[in-house]
Amino acid sequence: MKNITCMVLVCLLLAGCTPEEITADPLEGLRLAATLQNTTHKIGLYTPDGKFQTGYNPITLKVTDLNGGPVENVLLTWSPVMHMQNMSHGCPASALSLLENTIYRGYLVFQMASNTSEYWELTLKYTVNDREYSVTEKIPVVESARRVVQSFQGTDGNRYIAALTEPTSPKVGTNPMKALIYRMESMTKFTPVKGYTLKIDPRMPGMGNHSSPNNVDLTSGENDFYEGKLNLTMTGYWKINLRLEAPDGRILKGEAVSGNTEASSIFFETEF
Repeated sequence: MKNITCMVLVCLLLAGCTPEEITADPLEGLRLAATLQNTTHKIGLYTPDGKFQTGYNPITLKVTDLNGGPVENVLLTWSPVMHMQNMSHGCPASALSLLENTIYRGYLVFQMASNTSEYWELTLKYTVNDREYSVTEKIPVVESARRVVQSFQGTDGNRYIAALTEPTSPKVGTNPMKALIYRMESMTKFTPVKGYTLKIDPRMPGMGNHSSPNNVDLTSGENDFYEGKLNLTMTGYWKINLRLEAPDGRILKGEAVSGNTEASSIFFETEF
């Protein structure tokens, strides 16, 4: 082991760099979910499992020419649209930020899956050296195994979308929990809200609907994410009952679990 370590250090010195200067491949551990292509460029979209699904989707994009060569200095925007039989609508979408050279990153929150007659379409508009380009293609969106997104109307008349972002691999004990909360301003405009509280009450319906101690409700954290703590005391199926509280203390949606109310009308699910 010492010999291997020495060889690595020698190679680094000969290459003229230090361990801190070696960066990981930003696509490592990701799988290609779709490639959007026009007559000039290809844009690969990568996700952790190589698919798009209902709920929160962190997406990494790589821009190349048609031969796979790097394309830098790209300004990217995207616009997802769900085409239904009688209407069309968008979904929450983050801005796209430059991660490294030709690599960009953002997220989309799909409220519903595609089916045989209704589909999602993604448009990417971008500029390279002040020249404008665009590409539009269908992308398949499948239903998540568990409920990880909720779309609902609050008592204030506004429509909201809440999406679970963490934990993705829950464990017994305390898990950092994160979620996104968006308000629907129109069929195509969604705004992240601040200053709300997402109250949580995890329960195990198959085990007498027992809860767990020391959970921390989700409040506004960094960027658009709400942060709290989720305590899971054993493996199995958990229903995370939710209540959305406005900054003025009003409960906009959701009910407290009690003897007469076994579950809230809005909830997330997890199982491990």
